[in-house]
Amino acid sequence: MKAESQRALLLAALRRHLRAAGWSVRRVAEALSTSQPTVKRWLAGRALTVDRLEALAGLCDLTLAELVRESDVPPPHLANELTLAQEQALSEDGLLSFLFIAILGGEQWQELEHDFGIPASVIEASLDRLYKLALIDRLPSGRVRSRVNPNIIWRKAPMRRQFEMQMKRQFIDMDFAAADSVYASTVFKLSDAGAARMAELIEHHRRELAALADADRAETLLPRSWYAVLTAARPLDGSGFRELARHRPTRQG
Repeated sequence: MKAESQRALLLAALRRHLRAAGWSVRRVAEALSTSQPTVKRWLAGRALTVDRLEALAGLCDLTLAELVRESDVPPPHLANELTLAQEQALSEDGLLSFLFIAILGGEQWQELEHDFGIPASVIEASLDRLYKLALIDRLPSGRVRSRVNPNIIWRKAPMRRQFEMQMKRQFIDMDFAAADSVYASTVFKLSDAGAARMAELIEHHRRELAALADADRAETLLPRSWYAVLTAARPLDGSGFRELARHRPTRQG
């Protein structure tokens, strides 16, 4: 039974690394000159020899020994909310919070080094800080994983203040007429119960986008770009409409 459990952990670690590195079943089959059904059987643990396991690990720049060491440590229990101290630390450092949110979304820190030109030494210091805050685990070959549920809901004040100071301006200054702008807007009346339901739908939408990002990372062969998404709602201020109405001609007679 212990051997079966260890095998399951090994396969889970392998599949996780393949997904994180963007290896779809089709790509793996092409790289190893075999068929997609065969790759699926291997990843399910059937007919998976040591040589084949080494070849699969090699696609992720892992040795078999590194994969075995990682699988000896089971994934942690994922926290469903952060402590106030954790959120406070993230809110005080924009790079730290962005790095954590990227890891929370399934990305590896090397993506930030490559895409944004952030020195590896700076990222390493931030990773060490996240580790000391008990927000991530450090794994073999420089890899990391989050200790927090990706569906966490940010409720406390610190991260909201950080958004106000660092992210809000990007959305305010957004050129909504640009061809690459993606947005939708609407206006409607809701009861308090309807507003509560709307908040649930917004959170559901966030989780759907996270699932889309996971699938896209695992399956696409195309270059990926970073997107910041804000889904928000607030009571409508209609005072501007009254001002506009005062300057409109009224119907006579």
